[in-house]
Amino acid sequence: MTIAFIGLGLMGRPMAATLAAAGYKVIGFNRSQVEPPAGVALVSDVAEALRDANTIFVMLTDGPACESVLLDEAVRPLLAGKQVVNSSTISPEQSRTMEAAVSKAGGHYLESPVLGSIPEARSGSLQIMVGGQEADYHAVLPLLKVLGKPTYIGSVGQAAALKLALNQLIGSLTAAFALSLGLVQREGVSVDSFMQILRESALYAPTFDKKLARMLDRQFDNPNFPLKHLLKDLRLFVGAASRSGLATHQMMGLQHLLERGMENGLADKDYSALYNEIVPPDQPIR
Repeated sequence: MTIAFIGLGLMGRPMAATLAAAGYKVIGFNRSQVEPPAGVALVSDVAEALRDANTIFVMLTDGPACESVLLDEAVRPLLAGKQVVNSSTISPEQSRTMEAAVSKAGGHYLESPVLGSIPEARSGSLQIMVGGQEADYHAVLPLLKVLGKPTYIGSVGQAAALKLALNQLIGSLTAAFALSLGLVQREGVSVDSFMQILRESALYAPTFDKKLARMLDRQFDNPNFPLKHLLKDLRLFVGAASRSGLATHQMMGLQHLLERGMENGLADKDYSALYNEIVPPDQPIR
């Protein structure tokens, strides 16, 4: 089994290394120059990465990036007879477009967005949502189990939609927590008391504790998931939800906060930097 891993960024890098550590031959390609992950043979041409691969994993920034790399005219013939496993966070429509193009080229396509971050990618404990043909899912199941816990969701587009739904919760929960934390601080209420009561209530979500220290210290470096990617995913969610006839008005405020964070230089910071936009650092806290 030879695996081509396309996209060696924040998530692709540890995922490729995890597959290599499990004994698979992994050939990596990245659009920009990077150091090769442990155990991964890095090549500078995507066609070279695909040529001898049986399975192609993809972890790129967005839909256009996936199309520009995989659906290039020089690359499409190399997809014939191969399994493409796309872990990128893209819209259901973009994923269905990818499926149609890969199928036309004679390949097989699965979407496999993941829930989890760099630590989970390193430990092989990602939650993996899979959409596509069940036969293709079972064919790559051993590889997916190396990366975490795979769950078959349904047809292509459904796993992509589920991933966007979950990432919407990431943004909404983080913004809601930051706003409540800010009011507690502004009114001089003990943060410890706030957290103690919150933890014992039905309102609690573990992500609150994961981001609490970052917010209190305003320390947003070394992100596992940068703010710019959350904004991209939120825009995809709003587009998909709107096309489904859902009301998304409440998302406009969150999108505005993320856009303002981008303007204020927070694009590559941890997404919990939303706190800086909700609780401005230049205003006193009691």
